[in-house]
Amino acid sequence: MALTYIVNGKIVLPDSVVCDKILAFDGESGKICGLVDKLPANAETIDAAGNYVAPGLVDIHIHGYLGEDTCDAKPEGIKKMAYGVVQNGVTAFLPTTMTVSKDQIVDALNAVRSVKEESKTWGGAEIIGVHAEGPFINPSKKGAQAEENILKPDADFIIENADIITSVTLAPEMDEGHQCIKKLAKESNVLVSMGHTDAKFEEAMSAAKDGVNHATHLFNAMSALAHRNPGVVGAALSADNVSVEVIADTFHINPGLYSIVAKVKGDKMILITDCTRAGGMPDGEYDLGGQPIFLKGIECRLADGTIAGSVLKLNNAVKNVIDHTDLPVHEIFNMASLNAATAIGCADRIGSLEAGKDADIIITDETINIIRTIKKGKTVYEA
Repeated sequence: MALTYIVNGKIVLPDSVVCDKILAFDGESGKICGLVDKLPANAETIDAAGNYVAPGLVDIHIHGYLGEDTCDAKPEGIKKMAYGVVQNGVTAFLPTTMTVSKDQIVDALNAVRSVKEESKTWGGAEIIGVHAEGPFINPSKKGAQAEENILKPDADFIIENADIITSVTLAPEMDEGHQCIKKLAKESNVLVSMGHTDAKFEEAMSAAKDGVNHATHLFNAMSALAHRNPGVVGAALSADNVSVEVIADTFHINPGLYSIVAKVKGDKMILITDCTRAGGMPDGEYDLGGQPIFLKGIECRLADGTIAGSVLKLNNAVKNVIDHTDLPVHEIFNMASLNAATAIGCADRIGSLEAGKDADIIITDETINIIRTIKKGKTVYEA
C-alpha cells in the first residue's frame, strides 16, 4: 500500500477543523485511509503549509464553463468543462441541461452518457449524472429559459433516462395531481426539485409531502416569501425534507440571507454555481439555451435584463459565505461538498475526508484559492 500523507494542514472535517493531525490516503486504491498522529519513516508527504485541506467540491447545478454548454451535446465540450472546474476545486459535478427542445435534451443526455464512465479516471471532475433543469416548468417563472420548449411534467421520460438523470427541476403546479412527482418518488431515485415555479405555499408544501426533496436556486425564479403568502421560498425553508440551492455570488441573492438560510436549513443548504458557458471567459456576448446572454463582471443577463445564470466558481461561493457570515468554516465547506453529495445520494463515497471514501481532496489558502486538487488519490491540478 503506497500511502501519501498531507502534513501541516488545517483539515476540514464534517464537524470541525483540526490542525494537529495528518491526513493519509492511498494513491493506488484512490481511497482515504484516515487521520494519523505521526508520520512513518520514509513517508511520502504533501506539505499543506498551513492551508486548508478540504474535501473536493461537488457542483450539482452547472450548465457550462469555458465557452462550453451541456446542451451543446458535445462530449469533448463536457470534458473541457470537467477539466476546467477541477481548477476551482470541483471533483464531482452534474452537467445541467435546460429548457431546450426535447431532441436537444436527449442529445445532451447521450453526450454525457458517452463520457460518464471515462470521467471516473480522467484528469477532470467526475460526472455523477445530469441535472435536468426543465423543461417541466411554469412559463410565468421561466427566467432565462425559452417558453416554446416548456412541456408538461413527464415521469416516463425521466425514468427512461434515470441511468443518467440524477436530479430534475419541475414546477409542481404544472403537474396535475402531482402524478409525475409521485411516480418519480415511487419508481426512481431521481432527486425531484421544485424550481421555475409560481406555486403557492400550500401547493409547494403538498409537493414536498408527495416527493419533492429539493429547491432549485432558492429565491430565484420562484414565488417569493411574503407574510400572507409564504410562497415556494417559505415552503422550501419550512419543509424539513427539502434541501435548498444557493447561488452565493453576492448578486443572485443578498449576502445577508446566507446566514438566515444556514440557520433555518442547516445541513440542507447547498452552494451551487448555476454557471453558464460564459464562466471563465471575458465580458461579452454568449448564449444560453439558444438565447443571447451578456456578461459584465459577475452579472449574466438576457437582452431584456433578465438574470441568466452566473459565472460563479464554486470555491468563490465558499469564500463569499465565509466573508459574509460568522458561520464555522467546516459548515461552509460542507455546503459545497458533503451537503451536495448527500442530496444526490453519493455521500457514502464523496463529500468528506472520512476513511474509506474517495481521496477527493483540495488544498486552499485562506481566501479559498485552489492550490491543489486531488481526485481519487491523483493530483489533477496544481496552481
